[in-house]
Amino acid sequence: MGTYQPESLSRATNSDNEEDVSPIEQVRLTVTNTDDPTLPVWTFRMWFLGLFSCCLLSFLNQFFSYRTEPLVITQITIQVATLPIGHFLATVLPTTKFRVPGFGSRLFSLNPGPFNMKEHVLISIFANAGSAFGNGSAYAVGIVTIIKAFYHRNISFLAGWLLIITTQVLGYGWAGLLRKYVVEPAHMWWPGTLVQVSLFR
Repeated sequence: MGTYQPESLSRATNSDNEEDVSPIEQVRLTVTNTDDPTLPVWTFRMWFLGLFSCCLLSFLNQFFSYRTEPLVITQITIQVATLPIGHFLATVLPTTKFRVPGFGSRLFSLNPGPFNMKEHVLISIFANAGSAFGNGSAYAVGIVTIIKAFYHRNISFLAGWLLIITTQVLGYGWAGLLRKYVVEPAHMWWPGTLVQVSLFR
């Protein structure tokens, strides 16, 4: 026996669903509209692999950027490599639950369950930040290098670090401010990410 649903609510629900459906067929075939909120996201595995991959790609891409023919290691490498590592950690990490002081009665575990796609996506986002959005080293490092190598001026570590961090984070800031226009609408699509989404699924 069905429940009564007001016509206005029904229309609003249908219009919301229609807004979420992409008009591009390739997107509809690749990207799902549904979400599973029960999957754990902020796990030890995600933080460990995400931070490690970000630091590793930052170091390697910066190290190789000074070559005549620089070698760029993109986050696709981490995306492929972390999948078996994540599944391995899901099998070997202890499932014991414990409390963390300051978090009340919430229980935490190093291994809350099987390695899932949400963790994998966040690890890849961390890695992407470490590979300067797929372009190798952070582009502001070039400014610091030019100041030291060509102008023979000294720049403190803190000043150089602030310059690099602010220029790198600026892109994420603009993406956050413009999310309503460049991320959320269903008709906005980014062909370069469809390959990665297919790999995640």
